[in-house]
Amino acid sequence: MILAIDCIWACNIVAVKESVVSAGPLVTVLLRYAVATLVCLPFLRWLPGRMHIILITGLVAGAGFMTLGALSFAVADNLSALSIVGQLGVPFSLILAVIFMGERIRWPRITAIAIAITGAVVMGFDPAIADERLGLILTVGAAMCWAGGNLLFRSLAGVPVLTIHAWLGLISVPVMLVAAWVVEPDRLAAIPQLPISTWGWVAYSAIISSVIGHGGMTWLFQRYPVAVVSPLTLPTPLISVGVAIAVYSTPITNQMLVGGALTFVGVAIITLRTAQRRDTDVPVEPL
Repeated sequence: MILAIDCIWACNIVAVKESVVSAGPLVTVLLRYAVATLVCLPFLRWLPGRMHIILITGLVAGAGFMTLGALSFAVADNLSALSIVGQLGVPFSLILAVIFMGERIRWPRITAIAIAITGAVVMGFDPAIADERLGLILTVGAAMCWAGGNLLFRSLAGVPVLTIHAWLGLISVPVMLVAAWVVEPDRLAAIPQLPISTWGWVAYSAIISSVIGHGGMTWLFQRYPVAVVSPLTLPTPLISVGVAIAVYSTPITNQMLVGGALTFVGVAIITLRTAQRRDTDVPVEPL
């Protein structure tokens, strides 16, 4: 099941790229959340005492994260680089946990954070992808939003993932509707003329990647130790790079290989040691 989820998330880069090119980045996010909201609406529940967390999560991990991610796909073509840099969400999450939740880390994870960030910097200074730097910067911003959302999700432990997605959609749809109306009015007006293929890509991102992918991962975290599940998600960026090369013939340079390897090693160390720590220090709970 984990391998299937890895492949689902890896192939999502194609769905996002194709829908962004066809519908525009902001309209793509709007449609993605509209579809996801319709699917998850039956699971919508009021969450007493947690609605302020839901609102912030919707703005940060919903509209903010998805918008920056879609914009990065709109301005960059090297999806391999974006996939690798997007993994910075893992060290960013750890940094936020240290700052806001008092999590203690020792030299292995501190070193891993430095290694992962160094890898992204090495890739950013690769002359071969100089034209992609704006996309990389936007991806770093999306990774920061993802990390912030990951921290907020901890405050929603025990809430069904479909309920969370329903609220994220209800919060994000009006925000994205206004944003698209201001920035992409022509794209917004052209929604009825979008080809069936675009709706297929949007449905894949909304239902397969978001609802089924994240729902399946939460189901696994509720039933198995974090130390067992988390490391099995590490192949996702590697599969993403393979998909990008196969579909878009994305070029890979030596500097990208070095930077990507550094980032992957750093993320792997953080993932493994954090998973082990959570299993020994706290009970297993949905992320």
